[in-house]
Amino acid sequence: MATPRVLAIVLAGGEGKRLMPLTTDRAKPAVPFGGIYRLIDFALSNIVNSGYLRVVVLTQYKSHSLDRHIAKTWRMSSLLGNYVAPVPAQQRVGKNWFLGSADAIYQSLNLIDDERPDIVVVVGADHVYRMDFSQMVAAHIDSGAEMTVAGIRQPISLADQFGVISADPSDPGRIAEFLEKPTDPQGLADSPTEVLASMGNYVLTADALVEAVRQDAKSTTSRHDMGGDIVPYFVDKGQAGLYDFIHNDVPGSTDRDRDYWRDVGTLDAYYEANIDLINVEPVFNVYNDAWPVHTGYVGLPPAKFVFSDADRTGHARDSIISPGVVVSGGDVLGSILSPDTRVHSWSLVQDSVLLDGVTVHRHARVHKAILDKNVVVAEGATVGVDPELDRSRGFTVTDSGVTVVPKGARVDAA
Repeated sequence: MATPRVLAIVLAGGEGKRLMPLTTDRAKPAVPFGGIYRLIDFALSNIVNSGYLRVVVLTQYKSHSLDRHIAKTWRMSSLLGNYVAPVPAQQRVGKNWFLGSADAIYQSLNLIDDERPDIVVVVGADHVYRMDFSQMVAAHIDSGAEMTVAGIRQPISLADQFGVISADPSDPGRIAEFLEKPTDPQGLADSPTEVLASMGNYVLTADALVEAVRQDAKSTTSRHDMGGDIVPYFVDKGQAGLYDFIHNDVPGSTDRDRDYWRDVGTLDAYYEANIDLINVEPVFNVYNDAWPVHTGYVGLPPAKFVFSDADRTGHARDSIISPGVVVSGGDVLGSILSPDTRVHSWSLVQDSVLLDGVTVHRHARVHKAILDKNVVVAEGATVGVDPELDRSRGFTVTDSGVTVVPKGARVDAA
């Protein structure tokens, strides 16, 4: 096959209920991450770094900030016919909004008709990882399958959060069975404590994808989901290939982060993935300039640290500090501070993730917390120190003890 014409579709319409309150006012793919990024930046960076420069992003739920981020950040050369285009639900084939990820593609078949690709790469918009999709496309073409699913090993305890793949014993490159979020899966033969989970990344021959979603649209029992319905459709046909993520070799990756992939679908997973970035040797390295994570420049001045008195010093250790941050006599430990954050004198921010525009006033303490945009922690107030106090204020406290304060809230001293 000559160099295939590839269209990338990013599924970005998810509501993200398990990330509430971070998704109260924004779509899950628009949730800030790692200081200067949005979650969708990882999927889009992987696509464009792979050489695929015609991309549509299917949006639906509270998409304004997501649309704005794409419009301001992801601008391609129109001279070469390249683009990243957000496409909202439009009720093109009926009076329903997107009923699921497969229905989103069905309702957007005009995009495939316009582009006329040979291959369609379909990915989710809310995972943190690096992947060269051109290697997966090559494997898909070589296999002769109509659909290829990317798989990664995950603990069996997490199987009920993923689609679980069983490879064909006679042909490890084919899928014999696919179970959507099973509660009693069987572990792998060589590792009983693990399963092979779908990453939510798919490569499909365009004609086969069009036929599959059209057939799915006719079903009265389908949930119209790519993982739950379209993958089993191809498995039943014997046309579902398997691509093992461990074989994906991204430039600049190390043995430590080569197969890193996180589904940040819960608040605890989101918190842990952020903290993964700040180790001396990061579990996920955002400083790999051979495969950069692209995002918008926020136009803020450099970060600044002021005061070095005997009783107060503005400094940060084992932390990520974004542009526009001012640490004014406060102490920041093991944390991520997003743009335009202020940490004032004699305050302590420890093991926390602060999103844009947060202000921590004097003598305040923030411990093991996620503070959404524009949160104000008043002088002498605490967050994450007393879980019961946090719950009584209406804040979310996760199973692992992370306190989450919603966008724009004010935390006063008790």
